[in-house]
Amino acid sequence: MLVLRATLGGGQACGFATLLGVQIGLLGHLAAAVFGISLLVLAAPLALQGVALAGALYLCWLGYRNIREGFRRDADDGGALNRAPAKPFRPGACCRDGILTNLLNPKVILLFIALMPGFVAPDRAPVPVQLALLGTTIIIINTLWQGALVLAAGRARRWLARPSVQRGLALSAGLVFLAFAGVMVAEFVAAPL
Repeated sequence: MLVLRATLGGGQACGFATLLGVQIGLLGHLAAAVFGISLLVLAAPLALQGVALAGALYLCWLGYRNIREGFRRDADDGGALNRAPAKPFRPGACCRDGILTNLLNPKVILLFIALMPGFVAPDRAPVPVQLALLGTTIIIINTLWQGALVLAAGRARRWLARPSVQRGLALSAGLVFLAFAGVMVAEFVAAPL
């Protein structure tokens, strides 16, 4: 959702910047898995809840920003593509959003811990090397499908650039981010681990 919203709101440059940020976040999770930090976070429920709460708060901020943008758009704003991107759609800000959204997502920690050990065979190669290769494979696959999403959204952007559509997309994205924040709090903060 983040990559799609950045591409539709700020163009392919912002979409690819968000994609880069997401992959940097995945690299952080990969490093945490390889060096055993993820296991420490999972072993300390308060640490996992802290990551989830920080992630939920950041998703709330993204949701607020999108909803605010949706309400600020004028119905007669026909030059949306010709003016400079709105403040949240600068490539640097989009990259930052991708990094933080991914790093503060406890589900990625769980994915790496639950998925990767099933593919590790300690007798083949050192476990950290195998984890690094598996994580790199996940990042490559993620980059390919998100890259295709950026390209497709970039082509659809002209069609979707009507102010009423942009307003609807901003409001929808904001509500989705807020819903994800609520789910994250319900699953990781409010529920006992």
